Amino acid sequence: MMTYLMLLAGLVLLTLGGDWLVAGAARLASRFGISTLVVGLTVVAFGTSAPELMVTLNAAFTGGGAADLALGNVVGSNLFNILLILGVCALLRPLLVAPGLLRRDLPWMVVACGLLVWCMQDGNVSTLEGAVLSGLLLVYISQTLWQARRDSAASTATDRTDDSPSGPLAGELLRIVGGLALLVLGAHWLVAAAVALAQQWGLSETVIGLTIVAGGTSLPEVAASVMATLRNQRDMAVGNIVGSCLFNVFAVAGLGALVAPGGLVAPASLVAVDGWVMLAVAVVCLPVCFTGRRIDRWEGALFFGYYLAYLAYLILDATGHPARDALAAVMLTYVVPATLLLLALSVLLSARRTQPVMP
Repeated sequence: MMTYLMLLAGLVLLTLGGDWLVAGAARLASRFGISTLVVGLTVVAFGTSAPELMVTLNAAFTGGGAADLALGNVVGSNLFNILLILGVCALLRPLLVAPGLLRRDLPWMVVACGLLVWCMQDGNVSTLEGAVLSGLLLVYISQTLWQARRDSAASTATDRTDDSPSGPLAGELLRIVGGLALLVLGAHWLVAAAVALAQQWGLSETVIGLTIVAGGTSLPEVAASVMATLRNQRDMAVGNIVGSCLFNVFAVAGLGALVAPGGLVAPASLVAVDGWVMLAVAVVCLPVCFTGRRIDRWEGALFFGYYLAYLAYLILDATGHPARDALAAVMLTYVVPATLLLLALSVLLSARRTQPVMP
């Protein structure tokens, strides 16, 4: 009974925490004339990535076999963020993609994922590479804040929220901090209860790790992005995902490599498969967001379906099931080429619709 109560309490805390964080961040943006996209890329994204940072730093300090989990947490969280969270949010409501996000932040995300894949190719993210990744986070934040100051007048005019900014600033900051605290605590309770239930149901530790624990650190992003979508702060929902992915690479992997003796170990499966899947998913975000500068429901369903296929592959691979190779063959031979063709046609049609008509 206590396990079920903890599971319910975790869900309640995640819902409340996500609502408080989004509401407080939207009011803060309105007060200072900052775009909700910028708040989503920075305050909300970095705050909801706190569990990934804590898990990775703990694994890095622990060393030994625990250090192998650090990079897996980063790569797995990015895949969870893009495919599952972005997919679910787009299924709820088509997501709008701001021009600045398409020009600046999405390319940053692709570069960040590419750098991490490159750093992992020798089986290790070294201390020097961690310092470079951490330094790039400062560069990205500086650029984002500089751009926010330039666009503050336009953001205030075009992205004003319904929340009144007349209340005390301390109350808005307290709501943001309280929302983050509830998200972290709710995620911890929910994961602990889910693991206990899975063990009671006889699921293996491998399956539990690949499903419940892997997505557990991303639950704050789920709550924040879904609540932002439902509150019609769709810029913040997309910005939270992109910013969280950047934070995971630059801060979580970067700081982890800095504090871990000799850097972070990259398991062979991460180097050969998962890292490249993360990079491919990040690249695919560019044409998806380019088409009409929005993510439609069918594209959200596509992302969601790909996450289910990836999760199925992980479980089949971990259990040594012979269907793993068949699933990989079907995906690479039929599903992926069909998806690329569909995206190419969508981009061409979008380009033709936006092309000016000659007199």
